[in-house]
Amino acid sequence: MQSYSKGFLYFICAVSAMGGLLFGYDWVVIGGAKPFYELYFAISHSPLMQGVAMTTALIGCLVGAMVAGAAADKYGRKPLLMTSAVLFTVSAVATGLFNDFTLFNIARFVGGIGIGVASALAPMYIAEVSPAEIRGRMVSLNQMTIVLGILGAQIVNMLLARDTAVAESQAWNVEWGWRWMFWAETAPAALFLLMSFFIPESPVYLSEVRGKRLEARDYPQPQKYSLTSHLSLLTSKKYRKVLLLGLVIAVFQQWCGTNVIFNYAQEIFVGAGFDVDGMFINIVITGIANVVFTFVALYTIEKWGRRTLILIGAGGLGLIYLTLGTCYFMGMTGMLMVALVVAAISVYAMTLGPVTWTLLAEIFPHRVRGIAMATCTFALWVGCCTLTFSFPSMNAALGSSGTFWIYSGICVCAFIYLLRNCPETKGKSLEELEKELVKS
Repeated sequence: MQSYSKGFLYFICAVSAMGGLLFGYDWVVIGGAKPFYELYFAISHSPLMQGVAMTTALIGCLVGAMVAGAAADKYGRKPLLMTSAVLFTVSAVATGLFNDFTLFNIARFVGGIGIGVASALAPMYIAEVSPAEIRGRMVSLNQMTIVLGILGAQIVNMLLARDTAVAESQAWNVEWGWRWMFWAETAPAALFLLMSFFIPESPVYLSEVRGKRLEARDYPQPQKYSLTSHLSLLTSKKYRKVLLLGLVIAVFQQWCGTNVIFNYAQEIFVGAGFDVDGMFINIVITGIANVVFTFVALYTIEKWGRRTLILIGAGGLGLIYLTLGTCYFMGMTGMLMVALVVAAISVYAMTLGPVTWTLLAEIFPHRVRGIAMATCTFALWVGCCTLTFSFPSMNAALGSSGTFWIYSGICVCAFIYLLRNCPETKGKSLEELEKELVKS
């Protein structure tokens, strides 16, 4: 693997991680725009159409994640990162531009494809260019940019949303405010595209995948880069155990329930006794906690290790959600509820948020890393779709208390599985991990 100067290494990892920044912004901006575009498109009384608007981008994520692995192995990591930058830029402009609900959702779908590609490629690229002793910290940089993107979206939404108590301001929110929330993404998306021209191709791709392609030129194998052949290899007995581990880690990051706080902040905070303006303030508070504790993760991930952190995340969230559900059941409101939500975000930010991406980028061998990351990222977005789509129905049927108790139970089950099966990967080279996790 070629070596880079430390400064250049940080540069190329930061550029790659800009995909995470846009991922975080694009994913969360819709939560703040939701009260206003629903009125504009006249879907505020249609739960089905509300669900469509919230999940269209997530369906795009599934498509992006599904094609990212095989495409990255065939064309390289860099071209796929550049493609995601183009998709983010187009989506940001188009989402705010369209007046038709169908076209609005198509634009969101395009942005979702960009999220799916970036979420699969960015951590893998960073892991492949980083030395073992700082790999966890560098991959966590991707999670840091994700949470900065989330916070950026939350702040932009709060600043653009004018006083909802004033009729003229509310009219501006419904006509223009939600549009500018999406348009604000254009600047970082264009910057990501520009800077991606200056990063190199992954050395692992150049040495491993391109080398095999040259070999295939002498011994033709037409199906070498087909999605079917990749999946067949990945699901073979040799890789089955590590694939299951990756899938559990990926899906659990979503099914732990924390991300509904970002997507359904309105329902959660209004249910805790806050009005819409108070909701925006509390959303920013959770975003700040998200960033602060992701910084904590940058330092603890190499000291405490991935296994320790992911177990703390599963156990800690299980306890917090049990408490939060009990408080909802008892009818409690006010700052206690905000404190519990902030506690959940904080635990997630220093554990499951960054550790998931780090582990997924580390546990798979070179031969299947592209398709494995794509498969697990696809599973992660399936988890996100099901979580996002099911929350309104669960919340209506079971109440907030029952919903968070279910999330607590999921966390306990995940804790037991990870305690038995999740290895420690810190300080080990990708080659050492391959020998340890994949048995011939």
